[in-house]
Parts: sequence; C-alpha cells; structure tokens
Amino acid sequence: MRAKRGAGSDRGVGVDNRNLAHVMRRLREAYAKQQAPIVTLIAVATREPYRVLASCILSLRTQDGTTAEASKRLFEIAPTVEALAEADVEEVEKAIYPVGFYRTKAPQLVEMAKRIVSDYGGRVPDDIDTLLQFKGVGRKTANLVVTAGYGKPGICVDTHVHRITNRWGYVSTKSPEETEQALRAKLPRKYWLEINDLLVSYGQTLCKPTSPMCTRCEIARWCPRLGVKNSR
Repeated sequence: MRAKRGAGSDRGVGVDNRNLAHVMRRLREAYAKQQAPIVTLIAVATREPYRVLASCILSLRTQDGTTAEASKRLFEIAPTVEALAEADVEEVEKAIYPVGFYRTKAPQLVEMAKRIVSDYGGRVPDDIDTLLQFKGVGRKTANLVVTAGYGKPGICVDTHVHRITNRWGYVSTKSPEETEQALRAKLPRKYWLEINDLLVSYGQTLCKPTSPMCTRCEIARWCPRLGVKNSR
C-alpha cells in the first residue's frame, strides 16, 4: 500500500547528533544482513589502494555485479599499477566491458597508471587534492581511495549518502559535493569511515530514490521523510 507523506504521526522527528548513535546502530544491524558494496569488498580483501582506485572508477554508472566481474578480469591482466601502465588500451577495454563508459574508462585507467608510476613512484596518492588531478577521478572516488584504501579520515558521498542524509533532515544541501562539506562540519569523525557503506547498502535495499520502503525501515521513528511523496 502506498502512503503519501503528509501531516500524519508516522513522520519522524529528524536525525541529529542527539539521536545519531541510535540511527547508526540500526544501520549497522541492517548492513550486517546485506552484501557490502563491491569496492568495499575489494578494499577489505586486498587493502591495495590501486585496486580500490581502479574498481571504484569501474563502478561509476555500473551495477556491483558487473563491476565485480570487470575488476576481476582487469586485475588478471594488470595485477599492479605498473602492469596497468604498460597494458594495451584495447586489451583493457575488452577486460572491463560492459561497465558504463568502458571505452572512456580504459584509456583513462592506463594513462592514470602511467602518471602514478612516473610521478609518484608507483604509489597511489593518499590525499584527495592530488587524486582529484587525475582525469576521471571525482570526490567520491578520491574519498574512497583515502578511506577504503588507506584507512584515513574522509567522507565518501554518493547519491545515496546525499539523498538519505537530506531525507533525514540531517543536512540541507543541493549536491553531493555540498553534502560532503556539510557532513565534514557536522558528522562526528568516528562515523566518517562507515557512513558511505552503511547508507549505500540501505539506499539500495530500503531507502530507495522513489517509493522507499518506509514501513520496513528501522529508522522510521527518526526520519521525517523530507522530499518523499510516496512510500511503501
């Protein structure tokens, strides 16, 4: 049954730092029942910044299952950044097909690897500003490399994090970039590393862009559903 957002008592009071610990605990409980995002799985399995960087680029505009298979094929032909720097672009293109924009990503990956080898001694940079200088790397990717690859503080904001934190009323922003800055100012640092994984998982399963499953949501008591027109 669809329920329209209105003046009903089912709307939450809003998420703020007074109740955030309860919300995060519920998110962790839900996350434990789901499969982690593929980039997180790669990071946990390898702890190699190169693989986090490459798989994150492949994941953009691509479903996790496709990303997983493409990453596996890519790392078979280019297990290190040095190997990728010497790889044939067409071979990389074939390996990563059918990820989104694979014809654009293949030369970007090879060129990026060449720069990492020539300018940084084969070590993927561990700061956001340097990573942003690489073509095809945005703030989401840069933050993921820093957090998932190096375990350093950072907040990775994608569409799920942007949508859900605004839906909660925790921030009021118009873009993921604005959300990142707002969260850096407001979100306690102890939650920085986990917020992306938790909200990506929740956004894919329950708190969807349209018609979220609010009747099944463990956070409903706090969520005012800002911007939600219909829910299930």
